[in-house]
Amino acid sequence: MYASFKKMSSPVQIPFQSYIQLSSTDSSPIYLQIVFEFIKAIQTGLLPEGTKLPGTRILCKLLSVNRNTLIKAFMDLESQGFIETLPNKGTFILSDQKQKRKDRKTVPAERISANRTGFTFKQSSVLENPAEVSNLPYQFNDGLPDLRLVHTDVLARLYVSKLKSQKNTGAWERIQTRSHQDFKRHFSNFLNLTRGIRISTSNLLTTSNHEISLFLVAKLLISPGDKVVVASPGYYLSNMTLTDSGANIITIQIDEDGIDTDHLRRVCAQQKIRVLYLTSNYHYPTTAFLSAKRRMEVLELAELYEFVIVEDDYDFDFHYDNNPILPLAAFDTYKRVVYLGSFARSLPSGFGYGFVTAPTDFIKELEKHQNILDPGIDIIKEQVLTDWIREGEVHRLSKKNRKTYKERRDYFVSLLNESLGQQIKFDIPSRGLAIWVEWLDKFNLVRFQKECALNGLFLPKTILYQTKSLTATRLGFGHLNKEEMETAVKILKKSLETIANR
Repeated sequence: MYASFKKMSSPVQIPFQSYIQLSSTDSSPIYLQIVFEFIKAIQTGLLPEGTKLPGTRILCKLLSVNRNTLIKAFMDLESQGFIETLPNKGTFILSDQKQKRKDRKTVPAERISANRTGFTFKQSSVLENPAEVSNLPYQFNDGLPDLRLVHTDVLARLYVSKLKSQKNTGAWERIQTRSHQDFKRHFSNFLNLTRGIRISTSNLLTTSNHEISLFLVAKLLISPGDKVVVASPGYYLSNMTLTDSGANIITIQIDEDGIDTDHLRRVCAQQKIRVLYLTSNYHYPTTAFLSAKRRMEVLELAELYEFVIVEDDYDFDFHYDNNPILPLAAFDTYKRVVYLGSFARSLPSGFGYGFVTAPTDFIKELEKHQNILDPGIDIIKEQVLTDWIREGEVHRLSKKNRKTYKERRDYFVSLLNESLGQQIKFDIPSRGLAIWVEWLDKFNLVRFQKECALNGLFLPKTILYQTKSLTATRLGFGHLNKEEMETAVKILKKSLETIANR
């Protein structure tokens, strides 16, 4: 293979379009796709060590990408030791097995930068945080609660009161253990009551947040190369966590009834699946829920093909009907569901919790890893929340919040129908704090984003979804009051009209 490359008179003759395949339907940024594809081509021998790459302008034309995007990808590849750029000579492939070390030279102390280390370390091309921050007066997000509704003064008084009561208490470790078990007992009862599951404290792990829960579960379940099925479009943060754990991601499309179980069955028949990651009750980002028929099919397929279902119920707190759809974990007779979610998302970030429920042996193993990664227990916070659960305050707060957010959802729906009804389609979600809006006309969402910004409205790139067949946005409404919604929707309409007239 190497000899065939030597015969080529120009690096442009290398069929880069065949080796570097980019997909507009992939949720990963284009520059990361370029990085992954180059690494794969290098590791499989398609691009041997010493291969000279074309100039960036030529390669941009071959791959149909922006030059800044390609340069960013090349910087990442060079930092990981897969390519090197030599002045006046060009850019060359390095073998991942024989990464060349540049001659060490003594660097004057005054030239040493505080931004760069004097040693090598692992760098992730997966865990790039796509989140953006803006100071614009109006902003959409992907469905966050409104922290202005939280009675922080009440929480503060309860926390301080508990803290003072423990000040002079002896035998702290014994009290800490007893208090934590008391919290787990009340919390497991709360989950049994609200989610319809049947667990005891031995089936429950509580964590400081939802992200830690998924990280621990992925660490325990997934080994490098394991095949993990996710729905598409999917949640970028969970996909990052799964990929960083070594998962080989397989995507399956969803429709109005949730993930396509016929497609899932075909995939399972062809290859060994380790995990199915699913947001069954309120799919991110489309808000679709898995139909009753497909729920049973997913559970049966898990037993038949022996894969694990990681069910992520991140938004259960925000449902607007009296009989919420119960999670798959409530019907898991095969013991193949690992159920994780969030608790108290309407409270300040320091008071929220993540949790995992699963058979006892799995939870015990999770606890070993948690003791290393997240060993601290905020006993005072747990005591406050235990009192809130025991006294019914959590239920009262949840009921109050659901009423407020349902009113906001309904008002937001009326604004969308009134201002953009002829240009969009959407379903009214029965839970959650966001609406999946599909635009009937095809236009460039990046241009739309920029036009909205000029009018004072921020649309983060994480809520924009565009492929050849889809132009959609996930519009969070929970953090907006009526006046803010009205202004935000007016800006959407105005910006859309502006780009349509250009």
